[in-house]
Amino acid sequence: MKNIIYLIEYIIIKFLFSIFSIIGYKNSSNFGFIIGKYLGPLFRSKLEIFNNLKQIDYVNNNDLNKISQNVFGNYGRIFAEYIFLEDFRNGKLNEFISIKGKEYLEEIIKKNKKVVFISGHFNNFELMAMQLEKAGINLAAIYRPLNNKYLNNTMEHIRKKYICKKQIKKGRSGSRELIKNFHDGSSIALMIDQRVREGIESPFFNKLAPTTTIPAQLVKKYGCEIVPIYIERKNKFFFEMSISKSLTFDKNDTVANITLKLNQILEEMILRNIDQWIWTHNRWKK
Repeated sequence: MKNIIYLIEYIIIKFLFSIFSIIGYKNSSNFGFIIGKYLGPLFRSKLEIFNNLKQIDYVNNNDLNKISQNVFGNYGRIFAEYIFLEDFRNGKLNEFISIKGKEYLEEIIKKNKKVVFISGHFNNFELMAMQLEKAGINLAAIYRPLNNKYLNNTMEHIRKKYICKKQIKKGRSGSRELIKNFHDGSSIALMIDQRVREGIESPFFNKLAPTTTIPAQLVKKYGCEIVPIYIERKNKFFFEMSISKSLTFDKNDTVANITLKLNQILEEMILRNIDQWIWTHNRWKK
C-alpha cells in the first residue's frame, strides 16, 4: 500500500514539475507558495510549528499563525524551485542570487584550504552547496534520502548533477565517508540544524537538543576552520547568500564548547528571518 501511495505522490509531483517548467520561475515560486500555504498543513501539523516556536523566547503568540503560514509557503516555494536548479547552475538565473563575502571563498581557494561549511535549512538551502561548488570549492555534502523511493531517484539526480557532485547519504556510514572525503582534500558542507542520534545534547535556544559533533571532531583532529554560511530570501524571488569569515578554534577546546558555539551561530541565523527556517522539525526531541 505504501508503494502505491509513493507512486501516486511521484506522479503528482512530476506533473507539477511539468507545469512549473511551462509557467516559469517567478510564477512557479508564487504558485508554490500557495500550494505550501494551503496544502502544507495537511501533511505537517501547524500545532507542531506553534509548539516549536514556543520553545524560544523571541516570538509573540500573536505572530504564530502568520509565521506558520510563511513557513509552509516557503516550503512550497522551495519545492517549486527545484525544477529551476539547472538554470541556477548554468547561470540563466544569476540575476536572482547575490553573494556577500566572496573574498573569503577566494582566500580558501587561493590557499587550497579544506574547511567545514556549516549552515541550516534556510531558503533556498539547496543553492548554498551549488554556489560553493560553482565558485571552485572542492566540496562534499551530506543529504538525507527521501522515504519515497520513486521521488528519491529524481532528487538524487538533481542534487548530484546541479547542486554538488559529491553527495553522501546521511547516517553513520555517511559520516565516515564524509570524514574520508575531508581527509582526502575535500571541504565539506554540513547542515547542523537537525536532530541526530550520533551527537551530543547541546544548548539550543537555552534548551538541550541532540546536535551533531562532526564539525567539532574535525576541528579537534585536523585543526580546520569553520565557515558559517547563510542564505536569505528577499522580495520573494531573490536570494542573498552570505559567507562569513572563517572561525578558528583551539584544538585543546572541547567538543562540547565548539558545538555550543556553532549552535549559537545557528540561533543568530534563525533570528534574522524567523519564518525562513524549518519549524516543522522538532529540534529538541530526545
